[in-house]
Amino acid sequence: MSHFEKVSYERWKKDCGFKETTEAELKKIYDEIILPLQATSASAGCDFFAPFNLRLEPGATLRIPTAIRWATDDADKGSVLMIFPRSGLGFKYGVRLSNTVGVIDADYCDSDNEGHIIVSIENPSEEIIDLTTGKPFIQGIVMKYEIPVGAESAEIRNGGFGSTDEK
Repeated sequence: MSHFEKVSYERWKKDCGFKETTEAELKKIYDEIILPLQATSASAGCDFFAPFNLRLEPGATLRIPTAIRWATDDADKGSVLMIFPRSGLGFKYGVRLSNTVGVIDADYCDSDNEGHIIVSIENPSEEIIDLTTGKPFIQGIVMKYEIPVGAESAEIRNGGFGSTDEK
């Protein structure tokens, strides 16, 4: 089985890079972050909620530290978390992830960065998109997969974006 949890406050604070926010303000933001949730009983994905107010200017890209990690036990290493924009944002504004689809491998949560899910979203529209704190903006879907015989790896991950090709 798998579950969502927050990364440590220290990890999130480091990844946020807020320079003009007080410690008390940062802690309050962190404490109020909502873990991903299924919207309806038949929803395939779990909604991730904006950790703070976000403004996506036309043509802009935003890097968003969600404070969330996905953890799974060893018996579930045949699962992956796929991250997609919420369909409403994609349909209405064309919002997309900078890497098209986020692939969160089961061993990512064991990395030095605590498996912190950081997303980069783009606004190709000509409209400003304001996402308020707590508004769903991306969704994660856990999927089963298999590795073809002969293509297996025994390598151990330690890192995030692009870390598996740094050999």
